[in-house]
Amino acid sequence: MSKIAFVTDSNSGITQEQADELGIFVVPMPFTINGEEYFEGINLTTEEFYKMLENEAEIFTSQPTPETIMKMWEDILEDYDEIVHIPMSSGLSSSCSTAKVLAEEYDGRVQVVNNQRISVTQRESVIEGMELAKQGKNAKEIKEFLEKTKFDSSIYIMVDTLKYLKKGGRVTPAAAALGTLLRIKPVLQIRGEKLDAFAKARTVKQAKAIMMEAIEKDTQDGEYNLQIAHTQNEEAAMELKEELQKIYPNRKIYVDKLSLSVSCHIGPGALAIANTKKHSSDS
Repeated sequence: MSKIAFVTDSNSGITQEQADELGIFVVPMPFTINGEEYFEGINLTTEEFYKMLENEAEIFTSQPTPETIMKMWEDILEDYDEIVHIPMSSGLSSSCSTAKVLAEEYDGRVQVVNNQRISVTQRESVIEGMELAKQGKNAKEIKEFLEKTKFDSSIYIMVDTLKYLKKGGRVTPAAAALGTLLRIKPVLQIRGEKLDAFAKARTVKQAKAIMMEAIEKDTQDGEYNLQIAHTQNEEAAMELKEELQKIYPNRKIYVDKLSLSVSCHIGPGALAIANTKKHSSDS
């Protein structure tokens, strides 16, 4: 059985410390903030990031350099036979397509998974991939399975402020002004390639109800893991966990911060519910 290494990026929410515990490798995502380069989890903490965001810093997301990725792969391949590389959704960053091109140089030893996930659902892909490796699947089989099941997940996000969506050009200034006036709490969805509008709510309670109803519909055709994610909104996230646990008493609910690459587009105060389908061990 080949020895398989798993590589993901910090958009998965997996920290460098957690990566060490899991026995995997995490590429820190780069950011340019006020003209300086920072790396998530290396010289940029979540708290520092939000402070800069609130102070109107110019923040741009970036992708790791090809040299960074190839150096990591080459170091790993000294100890492992194969690599399964799970980057963030190809619809949200070009880092996936870059990795796919780079992988062509490695004679099939590096399999790049384009399963179009991010944050807590991307983390689930890593966990599921590791389970498949334990079952004896090789890197190519794991890649194929994770891509085949890529749409078996969704994230719904309640945005607390329209300021950052406006800044990123995702809503027009007029729509943002009207939405702020009406105190609209938009609910967005990430499923597959894009971050899309899903619904509009007037209160946090209504937005949570919309997300919970969407999750209920999504999870009727099998067993699902549930996740909650947030941007500087941990207290509300834990309250939401309690509410969901009453509805789904037998399900584990994982809570984590939304990745900074998503956070810079939606700002603090956001709350998200995600679901990922559980697949049988003989899949």
